[in-house]
Amino acid sequence: MKIAPIKNETDYEKALERLEMIFDAAPNSIEGDEAEILSMLIDNYENQYFPIEAPDPIEAIKIRMKEMNIKQKDLVGIIGGKSSVSEILNKKKRLTVDMIRELERVLNISASVLVGSYQLSK
Repeated sequence: MKIAPIKNETDYEKALERLEMIFDAAPNSIEGDEAEILSMLIDNYENQYFPIEAPDPIEAIKIRMKEMNIKQKDLVGIIGGKSSVSEILNKKKRLTVDMIRELERVLNISASVLVGSYQLSK
């Protein structure tokens, strides 16, 4: 077991290949420990060189709606009337503090995501 920092794309590819080989190793075994350490190194490298940006608030709402099998009409009464829901989801109107509170409660989306900035469409 030779574990070294991942410094470049070649190291990253080798780490991925090795992890694939030992992925199903038993926990608390030599290979299991190696897999755990490699996973952390790979995760660190990916976070540094391939960061994934959080979706804007409206995209986060749409993603959660899909996950929860919620339709646009199901948000009526939660963030306003039918036209308000449409305007919000089409980025014609901004979320209010009260809407954010309700969306956080109902959809379980962090308020820190919902208060993020996003461009209104024209």
